[in-house]
Amino acid sequence: MLRAMRTQVGIIGAGPAGLLLSHLLHLRGISSVVLERHSRAYVERRVRAGVLEQGTVDTLTAAGVAGRLRREGLPHRGIELRYGGAGHRIAFEELVPGRTITVYGQQEVVKDLIAARLADGGDIRFEVDDVVPHAAGTDRPYLTFGGERLDCDFIAGCDGFHGVSRPSIPAGVLTEYEREYPFAWLGILARVAPSADELIYARTDRGFALHSMRSPQVSRFYLQVAPDEDVAAWPDERIWAELKARLETVPGFELTTGEIMEKAVTPMRSFVAEPMQYGRLFLAGDAAHIVPPTGAKGLNLAVADVRVLTAALAEWYATGSREALDGYSRACLKRVWRAQHFSWWMTTLLHTFEEEDAYGRRLQLSYLDYVTSSPAAATTLAENYVGLPYD
Repeated sequence: MLRAMRTQVGIIGAGPAGLLLSHLLHLRGISSVVLERHSRAYVERRVRAGVLEQGTVDTLTAAGVAGRLRREGLPHRGIELRYGGAGHRIAFEELVPGRTITVYGQQEVVKDLIAARLADGGDIRFEVDDVVPHAAGTDRPYLTFGGERLDCDFIAGCDGFHGVSRPSIPAGVLTEYEREYPFAWLGILARVAPSADELIYARTDRGFALHSMRSPQVSRFYLQVAPDEDVAAWPDERIWAELKARLETVPGFELTTGEIMEKAVTPMRSFVAEPMQYGRLFLAGDAAHIVPPTGAKGLNLAVADVRVLTAALAEWYATGSREALDGYSRACLKRVWRAQHFSWWMTTLLHTFEEEDAYGRRLQLSYLDYVTSSPAAATTLAENYVGLPYD
């Protein structure tokens, strides 16, 4: 016999999407339970995205969970595109006044949200085994896990690309769009001060490289590598040598090296599932869509989804109207597909492709020249990068 309990919204996944949704619902007086298969320590140290759009920062601020973000986050008012032996700054403050980005690790956002939910008496259950959604197509959905049953009005699947939520939707309901890229990213976290004040996106014939940061003492780097690359083939010495070869391409720039704390290979994928809902099950964040990290959109799309879902659920509880709930996918996917295109565009603009011929390389460089010399083209990049305003 399963031990039964009840809440209004059952949330699968304690990543940024699930935690923020739980917090925003709490601010609207709506109860939730968050179920997470990993430990609290695991989700709080899991290194992921680190670039927050203006709208994401504004959302966290309005939700009252941005105190540490405001103190420790690193506002950036531009990025550098580096290619052909020169650096070209895309100045956000000139192209999209009043909108910028903030570098603040996803794991730090998670820590802040967990702390806020627990301080408010929120119910977050870590290390939960065998979560299964049931009866999502009815008006009585529920979740089972570890010998317990959670009855709820709605289920929010915020459990990522490999989670249980999307596969629980019956076959034939979803249309899935996917693109695999012929390369991956080798991500490096190093205990070393950043060598530049802003992010550097470097396009070279050796492959793409990204110089980023997490704090004044910790830097984040990425190297384009083969999709089946073995991280064991990349000792620290090789990593630093390759980063230098791809980043030290402009006069006067010298890469600071130091202790490497983490390294991992991340595949590059674009993915969208339509619709993002089935009955009373709603998908949010990576459970519904994946973007290559070149455009820094993954976490920010999750926040946008959660904003829409919170408003729709609040409307249903206040008025009984399903109009916003029924329009959830349509509202989210408009932004998702814009971010998909931007992420694909940034990826194809800056990476090298094995099958690319001399003609293709010249086209790529020509477009880089256009973006870095035309205010109109640079504005398109800037306004997409800092995040389009919410409707």
